[in-house]
Amino acid sequence: MGNEKNTIKNLISALGGKFSKELGIDLSKGDSHEIFKWFLASKLFGARIGTNIAIKTYREFERCGVLSPERIRETGWDGLVRILDDGGYVRYDFSTATKLLAIMEDLERDYDGDLNRLYEKADDEDDLEDLLKGLGKGIGDVTVNIFLRELRSVWKKSNPVPSELVILAARNLGFVRQDEEPLRALKDIWSTHKIAGKDFSDFEAALLRLGKDFCKKQKCDVCPVGMECGCKKAK
Repeated sequence: MGNEKNTIKNLISALGGKFSKELGIDLSKGDSHEIFKWFLASKLFGARIGTNIAIKTYREFERCGVLSPERIRETGWDGLVRILDDGGYVRYDFSTATKLLAIMEDLERDYDGDLNRLYEKADDEDDLEDLLKGLGKGIGDVTVNIFLRELRSVWKKSNPVPSELVILAARNLGFVRQDEEPLRALKDIWSTHKIAGKDFSDFEAALLRLGKDFCKKQKCDVCPVGMECGCKKAK
């Protein structure tokens, strides 16, 4: 593999970094409202639905001003279904509306609607994940992973394992060997080859985009970093 720093720079430049930043959500200061907006977006991303549809649906929540636990509960089931449908989230509209209301009920009852309070109650990173999964009946491993990976630099107890798609892309690029622990290897790579103005979550998100949109679909012929990839199909 060629220069690792150039590969990382090209990867983020071509595919983009954090999804939260793409949505205009600023997590850097740990603001409760911004963290909640990312939580809502993560719930939308967590379903087996296209990224573009999840983004469009989040924009619809944004347009309607439904970006807090209180506003979600005030909007009610029918209103949430309308927002989801307008965003193109029709496949999961009924179930997502039901789950969102249950999640908000638990969040407001147990943590005054503040995810930072949930974080403060968590004993460690495993407990943090368990508390998130305990909200309502609609928080699964995928949603929790999406949510926490972009909070690594904000919440110290936010330390999820990289997703399979991240690992797939990282191995194709030669960042992680089969005998290495993926998260430690990726953090070591980033520590050595940091890109100004970006953080580890940008690197991880870019790898996810690569894994999801190119590696998994074997679109090696149009991969933006194909020349630097160790995948046999890219050669």
